[in-house]
Amino acid sequence: MVVRMRHTRAHTANRRSHHHVDGPRLTECSKCKSSHVKHHACGVCGTYRGKEVLNVMKEVEKKTKRTAAKKEAAK
Repeated sequence: MVVRMRHTRAHTANRRSHHHVDGPRLTECSKCKSSHVKHHACGVCGTYRGKEVLNVMKEVEKKTKRTAAKKEAAK
């Protein structure tokens, strides 16, 4: 039979004090020099490891077109 000792709240809190979460790891984009999350495509220029993987301008145009249509529908 295993007898486990109880821990006070203070002991538990002291142990968990090292479990805090750090912020996301950021790196600098090689093309536009903006910061982005590691191992993800850059949100500004759409490149990942020097290659364009996202067409950012296409997404921006799509968004502006959608907002213009909403404004037109609201009139």
